[in-house]
Amino acid sequence: MAWKNQQQFIDALDKAGELLRITTYVDPKLEIAEITDRISKSGNGGKAILFENTGYDFPVLMNAYGSEKRMCMALGVTHLDDVTREIENLFKLLAAPKEGILDKLKMLPRLGQFASWMPKVKKGKGECQEVVMTTPDITKLPVITCWPKDGGPFVTLPIIHTKDPNTNSRNVGMYRMQVFGPALTGMHWHKHKVSAKHFAEYKKLNKRMPVAVALGGDPVYAYSATAPLPENVDEYMLAGFLRKRKVELVKCISQPGVEVPADADFIIEGYVDPGDELIWEGPFGDHTGYYSLPDFYPRFHITAITHKKNAVYPATIVGIPPQEDAWLGKATERIFLAPIKMTMVPEIMDMDMPVEGVFHNLVIAQIKKDYAGQGQKVMNAMWGAGQMMFNKILVMADETVKIQDYEALAKYVFKNLNPATDIAFASGPMDVLDHSCSKLGFGGKMCIDGTKKYEEEIADGYQWAIDKGQLTEALLRSAFPEIHSVNLSLLKKEIPCIIISVQKSRAGHIGELHQQLCSLAEMQAVKMILYVEHTVDANDLPTALWRFCNNLDPKRDFHLFTKPVNPSTNQTVNYFACMGLDGTRKTKELDNFHRDWPNIIVADDATIQSVDAKWESLGIGAFLPSPSLKFKDQVYGEEAVVN
Repeated sequence: MAWKNQQQFIDALDKAGELLRITTYVDPKLEIAEITDRISKSGNGGKAILFENTGYDFPVLMNAYGSEKRMCMALGVTHLDDVTREIENLFKLLAAPKEGILDKLKMLPRLGQFASWMPKVKKGKGECQEVVMTTPDITKLPVITCWPKDGGPFVTLPIIHTKDPNTNSRNVGMYRMQVFGPALTGMHWHKHKVSAKHFAEYKKLNKRMPVAVALGGDPVYAYSATAPLPENVDEYMLAGFLRKRKVELVKCISQPGVEVPADADFIIEGYVDPGDELIWEGPFGDHTGYYSLPDFYPRFHITAITHKKNAVYPATIVGIPPQEDAWLGKATERIFLAPIKMTMVPEIMDMDMPVEGVFHNLVIAQIKKDYAGQGQKVMNAMWGAGQMMFNKILVMADETVKIQDYEALAKYVFKNLNPATDIAFASGPMDVLDHSCSKLGFGGKMCIDGTKKYEEEIADGYQWAIDKGQLTEALLRSAFPEIHSVNLSLLKKEIPCIIISVQKSRAGHIGELHQQLCSLAEMQAVKMILYVEHTVDANDLPTALWRFCNNLDPKRDFHLFTKPVNPSTNQTVNYFACMGLDGTRKTKELDNFHRDWPNIIVADDATIQSVDAKWESLGIGAFLPSPSLKFKDQVYGEEAVVN
């Protein structure tokens, strides 16, 4: 369904019991983010929050997409898989053979639907232009500051419109915008993004690039701006398909070459000048749970700000998962499964992106396997598919196991896994926000092939012992004092993988420790060891996996141990193999790592205490402690945000 505007969506959230209204004053600087972090981690995504008293003329809407139910409401569906099935049926219809004129005539109604999804530019002004600021001043909007080490306030849910100067094709993306002054922000588009390509074309022409930013409107706009569509496919066509009604656009006032949604709450118009010096932007507490490091980005000069009457400012925070963005990612996972399956990887059956993997870091793919080497075929296809090129760890399973049942999945994958032969490494483009890469935007990838193996794929001569409980934390910690905690819980569930938190003290420490550990007779039931830094509790599985996935460059940080287990001359020699993966923090001194290493994101003590003190007056239920308290002892300290 199509929402008339953002206010209608807010009213629907309220009616469904999915909205908290806060009338007590809450400061957009840090306090809104802290309250939202507590609510979003309170179970099942908490509720959406409308901060009605911000010290500005506009309320702030937070966590609107922060649960499966609200994500479905935003897209107008009962289940996210409903969209998958609809796309799949559409692909099948278009691909089906058309034998005669009657078959072709049957297509006409669906072709008419295509036309109904295409955006339309209407004449005159839109609801988004009811009020025009006499002098544009973005500091009059309640732009939030999310985290204490952020470079300043950031617009976090902007729907950014650009056009290719040669083809006039539109791109709608979402890139954070740091506020530097009343009429100046940064424009944080990465080099892989379409808007950055548009900017490169304007630079060749030495022309100013018109840009327009929408906030609010139908919630499907914000989702469509984040969707990994092919280049030159209009995001508003996807929005029209999802809302079953075309998006109505109007021309901007000061940048008439750009069109924006008529029903948006705010429009910020301006330009990026390729002749400008870049501006030092950041740091910013990002979706990885770490601060993204500052860098130079283009300046966005604001030429006009318009808004509807009674506009509501939408925003989001990202940080240590789970956060609201996990549900935007889940929608993409479900919606884009069908196109991947129908056009690129026909054997793929399902896909899952665990929240601990923060989107690209960890992806699980389920395939229908029919021949040897099919896992590697799918691996290469997926790493070449759009934004899947940023994937770091790909886990492959087949139709025998349900991939959303993580315990059953892990048991199945490790049963089929030979760590010496079934883990493939590669190098390629990585997310610019991935701090583990030795080079910005380029690093290692890993595919763990946990599918059942055909005879051609099986390497003879490997064996592992059956775990009989001989391996204990006490044994390991007494032998290796650098080990702070050990997680053996998976081993007890017939999953031959353990997690160890270790305090490194010398170059090559993890590699040496892995060799020593794997030489113990008690270790011969273990196929994989995940190493995390000593400040992480290895027995806190979600946190350990989140830290591990962020800090690992698989191709650089793996240590494979093999040894003969019965080297007698009277017996066939078999081998034990165990893969070690180093998910610890990397430094110049111990790891020859020369990039800065960011800190994890936590609220400061003053903000936590301020929110604690006013919690009862907020009227939103029982007290919730700050999620940041759990991570305070994992922060490196003021001086250690960089190497």
